[in-house]
Amino acid sequence: MSEYRQSDSILKVAAQIRKVTTQPWTIMEVCGGQTHAIVKNRLDQLLPPAVELVHGPGCPVCVTPLEQIDRAIAIAALPEVIFCSFGDMLRVPGSESSLLDIKAGGADIRIVYSPLQAVKIAEENPAKQVVFFAVGFETTATANALAVTQAHSQSLQNFSLLVSQFLVAPAIRSICSASDTRVQGFLAAGHVCSITGYESYRPLAEQYRVPIVVTGFEPLDILEGLLMCLRQLEREECRVENQYTRAVDRTGNREAQALLNRVFRVSSQHWRGLGEMPASGLKLHQAFIGLDAAQRFALPDINPVEQNHCISGDIMLGHKKPHDCPHFGQECRPERPLGAPMVSSEGACSAYYRHSQQVKASEHPMSTPNNP
Repeated sequence: MSEYRQSDSILKVAAQIRKVTTQPWTIMEVCGGQTHAIVKNRLDQLLPPAVELVHGPGCPVCVTPLEQIDRAIAIAALPEVIFCSFGDMLRVPGSESSLLDIKAGGADIRIVYSPLQAVKIAEENPAKQVVFFAVGFETTATANALAVTQAHSQSLQNFSLLVSQFLVAPAIRSICSASDTRVQGFLAAGHVCSITGYESYRPLAEQYRVPIVVTGFEPLDILEGLLMCLRQLEREECRVENQYTRAVDRTGNREAQALLNRVFRVSSQHWRGLGEMPASGLKLHQAFIGLDAAQRFALPDINPVEQNHCISGDIMLGHKKPHDCPHFGQECRPERPLGAPMVSSEGACSAYYRHSQQVKASEHPMSTPNNP
């Protein structure tokens, strides 16, 4: 990755951005990983004042609905369950507690780095019900689908998924169609497009007259993506371009797409902070419905109670920034989060708190050679 972090290359692209920009523009980077790269490397400080970056809904931890967090807590509290999850999900606040709270109270909750680890745990613990919290976008959905097919082929009766899967393109459509949207161009998530390709973005670019640039995650990637987007905006163009050519092509990964289509079906999905979006999520196909944890366990009715302290919806729609929240860095901190964006490694509030708080305003991100 070193060639994508070279100061001289980054500064050259930043100079090109300043040269082509003649008027104000607001551009959204969709993925939380891109947000963290921007804030960590202070790339926004290299941009002209006319270019504003806003942060999109591409943080799966942030958009997982409250009722699903409460459902996860209820399942994990059952004595016969081993609940497996990525680490970020443990501290996301539910209506009354978090997974971390009930883990401290004795629940068997295990952090895993792959859904296949959860399948292995189910193999090793036949007397327990093993549940994996399947959260994410198309990239993690592919790995989750692989875990489903593996568990199904082994006839594992003690493995299931609590599914909270999202699709990126419908979220972009929702942002574009909002009457109060500020977003004029998008940097699309490169890792998602490595699975899906980018053909599905073409109708969005044409219908809403917005440029969409598939972009990687290193500093040079992001600035190149911005430059491509700004050139389109300045020329009044609106098409899909691919900056992340080393990982993404037009059609994507056909084998992964076939796996997704075999295991999941497209459905409506509730996004925390954003509401219900049609055709924006994935549910298990009927052939695999026996692995759906939400149906396997007889749970009481889930009645989520949102605390209304968090402005995550406004942040993920590009209306506000984390520092616009009165609780940011005060009542809401990583060790005591009021909302998911302060918890997740892809959350915008976490990025601002971790990195912006540590940087003096006078520090320049490219002050030393080859050290972004």
